[in-house]
Formats: sequence, C-alpha cells, structure tokens
Amino acid sequence: MSTNAHPGTATETAGTVAERRSVTVIGLGPMGRAMADAYLDRGYEVTVWNRTASRADALVARGATLAPDVARALTANDLVILSLTDYEAMYAVLEPATSALAGRVLVNLSSDTPDKARAAARWAADHGAVQLTGGVTVPPSGIGRPESSTFYSGPREVFDAHRPVLEVVTGKADYRGEDPGLAALYYQMGMVMFWTSMLGYWQAIALADANGLAASDILGHAVETANSLPGFFTFYAERIDAGAHQGDVDRLAMGLASVEHVLHTNADAGVDTALPAAVVEIFRRGIKAGHGADSFSSLLELMKKGGES
Repeated sequence: MSTNAHPGTATETAGTVAERRSVTVIGLGPMGRAMADAYLDRGYEVTVWNRTASRADALVARGATLAPDVARALTANDLVILSLTDYEAMYAVLEPATSALAGRVLVNLSSDTPDKARAAARWAADHGAVQLTGGVTVPPSGIGRPESSTFYSGPREVFDAHRPVLEVVTGKADYRGEDPGLAALYYQMGMVMFWTSMLGYWQAIALADANGLAASDILGHAVETANSLPGFFTFYAERIDAGAHQGDVDRLAMGLASVEHVLHTNADAGVDTALPAAVVEIFRRGIKAGHGADSFSSLLELMKKGGES
C-alpha cells in the first residue's frame, strides 16, 4: 500500500518496495494515462500528478489519487513512473521538489537521448534517488498487454526488485545493462528504423495515389515487402560484424541504379522526392568513396563517420 514514510535509500528499500501494490505516475499524456489505467486494472493504489490536473479526472473516477503537487506525488510512493515529453520536461517538473526525491526509484519512461539519460541518472543520484531508464516500444494501445515490451537499464538489483511492477506497464521488461543510457539507446535505434520505414511506406502510398491506386490496393504488397526484411537483417548482421562488405551477392553500383530509378519514378509521378533523393545521395557518396564494387552494406562505413566521405 502507499507509504508516506521517508525511506532510507532507494537501494535499501528495493527488496521490499516491489511487494507493495502502489505506484505514482507523473505525466498524464496518452501514454501516462494508459499506464495509470493498467495499474488500476491490476488493483494497484495509484497516485497521479499532471500539470493540467483535469487530465486525471477519469483516473480519479476509477479510484486513483490526484496529488495536489509534485512533492506529494513523489512522497506517496517509493516507485515513481515518469511519462513526460523529454528529460527537459522532467527537470522542469521535478526540480521544484528535489527535497522529496530521496529514497525514490524514478522509472523514467520519457523519450530522449542516451547521454541525457545518463546525465539524468547522475542528477537523480545527487538528490538521493535512483533512476531506471526505460524505453517503451509500443504506443498507448499496447500498454498493459503481455506481448508488449519495454527496454530498461540501470542498477540490476533495483530492476530485479521492481520487475513485477514494471511488467504491469508491458508484459516484457527487457533489461539491457547497468549503463542508464542503454535503454534509451535501444529505444532510439528502434525509432530510427520505425520512422524511416514508415516514411518509406508514406512515399509508396504517395506514388500509388499519383497512379490512381489507394493505400488498400498496395497493402498486401507493402506487408509482403516488410515481412521480407528480417531475412535481410539476419543475412547481413553476421557479415557486418565480420567487416565483410564484399560484392558477391549485391554491388553498390547496381544499388545506385535501382535507387535512381526509384527517384525518377517518383519525380515522373509529380510527388515529393525529398526522401528518395536523400537515399540516392547516400548511395552516391558510397560510390565516391570507392565502394562501387562492394556490397551496399558498405554504406554503413560512411554512416559510422558522421557524414565524412
């Protein structure tokens, strides 16, 4: 149950806090509200706080407690879920209440960079708290589902102690290591692939539309194409780790011809070409760097250099 008693340190209490069926959720955007709902569904006592208090109305109607201020939201429970826009928002919310941080475990599910996650973990430690960094891999509709997953990193003993509580958010709590930046890193790698892939899908739909086809007309082909990608990921991973970019199965020069055809097809259709043009530019940089006879996986070596050719 909830406790207002002042704990010692987060590590000292880690073995007992996970047994309490209570939690604080700070930040009630769609994701935060979904998390609070998931805890209520599981019978937890839930304390919530949000800058716009009215966002808590439906949760309060279900039995959640709306804290009057951030300090009391923090002291209501030893485990505090943060679901904020980014880490700057976290500082803005928590800095006025730093005296209430001692002994808390901050499960920071806000999106930001690995370096900012590490800095925030140091900041939390300076105020007597422990941060577990999290990266939720699903939208709000996936919260509370057993098949959904969240990356975590930070002190292993704290993660282990709170794992049953974390598994309410998503059924899979995927621990990635002590470095507080690792969960953010894995999350951002997923976002690189997600946003770029979805833009590719939008590009295909724009091209289809310019040719009189609807999104539903190309859906089967799009899904089939997407389902082919895991095979390519697996094939290239071993070769990349071995530094093998030989052009025995594909050549960058041929790849350039293909992506130029993509660019020209979109240009001929009169749709926006910013995305395919960017792809062509990367391939051309690879050719300029002397990789024409190598696999197009050699483009990875350009990407490692931060744009230097």
